[in-house]
Amino acid sequence: MHFVNQPGAMSRPDYQDGSIVNLMASLILGLGGVPHGYAPLRELKPERLQRYRNIVLLVIDGLGHQYLTRAGAGGTLHAHLQGRITSVFPTTTTTAITTFYTGLAPRQHGLTGWHTWFRELGCVLKVLPTRPRYGGTSLGEAGIDVERLFDHEPVFDRLSANSHVIAPQHIAHSDFNLAHRGRAEVCDYQTLEQMFELVAGVVCTARERSYVYAYWPDLDRISHEHGSTSDEAHSHLAGIDAGFARFLDRITGSDTLVVVTADHGIIDTARERVINLESHPQLAETLVLPLCGEPRVAYCYVHPDRRQDFEHYVSQELAPYATLRSSRELVVRNYFGPGVSHPRLYERIGDYTLIMKDNFVIKDWLLDEQRYSQVGVHGGLSEQEMYVPLVVASC
Repeated sequence: MHFVNQPGAMSRPDYQDGSIVNLMASLILGLGGVPHGYAPLRELKPERLQRYRNIVLLVIDGLGHQYLTRAGAGGTLHAHLQGRITSVFPTTTTTAITTFYTGLAPRQHGLTGWHTWFRELGCVLKVLPTRPRYGGTSLGEAGIDVERLFDHEPVFDRLSANSHVIAPQHIAHSDFNLAHRGRAEVCDYQTLEQMFELVAGVVCTARERSYVYAYWPDLDRISHEHGSTSDEAHSHLAGIDAGFARFLDRITGSDTLVVVTADHGIIDTARERVINLESHPQLAETLVLPLCGEPRVAYCYVHPDRRQDFEHYVSQELAPYATLRSSRELVVRNYFGPGVSHPRLYERIGDYTLIMKDNFVIKDWLLDEQRYSQVGVHGGLSEQEMYVPLVVASC
């Protein structure tokens, strides 16, 4: 396999000691847990974490490092910004949240994008809602044991601390969350203020060592709809920042270290930057499955007899918009992380991966699938998507 074209400036996850995987290694070791073998984060050593009774990890979906430094300058989050770290590959919620829930790199946990081919189910799955891409009921509603399907040990079960998951009401008790909660107590909320109140309630009343994982989704949602540079996104970030400032005041003296980061950042696209597969029928006919992964990183399952046709078409027609890589080569080069691969990893990343350049995306649609457009996107290897903030506050 040759590379059809070489990538431009792209960022890669720093699994050595500078990614959210390494952040989780620091948290596990700092909370007296059983490590997976990844190095701790160089900017947050376990020894520092060990000094606190309570550890809070707040994940703000879509809060890129570049975005915080630009739109959040002068705010409380920015005042406590310690540095930047990388997400994982691909830079998407499904893959990164699984890392926060397990402490594993994608190569080990095996969840590689919003749309993932599950051979054992015979369908392309929307992983977080646990629903087939074509629609229908969730796996849990269909009687499938989701915990057995994912087969992950939750990070909460590796810690010698009381654990709490604080998540939005509409997802807190989802199949995916319940499959990853382990021994953690799950609490749900409806508003930003309620989320901060729940976290404060835990750390201010805890009699034993506690770990709180909290997740806020709406910056990502607003950025998808309006764009990360929109007034709506800026206003929402200001609201998060104000709530965070009040939260820090509330928990002062509670012996708590608060860590804030994100699953990925956002890059804005435009309608003319969308590559629709239906406009490329010669490419579509080489595929045996719908595109999987993400619009910014698409896994392509190619008919064995059509691989040369596939490579030729991409090199001739898509080279300005996408970099073509062998999916196996991405594993070898540790894009998904180091170490032993999940037994189904190769099934879930296709034969080839299209990594979109600049702010291009590629999409396909199933029969009668509800179509949508997004301004803010993620999943790719741009700095805006890859780098997330490391915010640390001692209370």
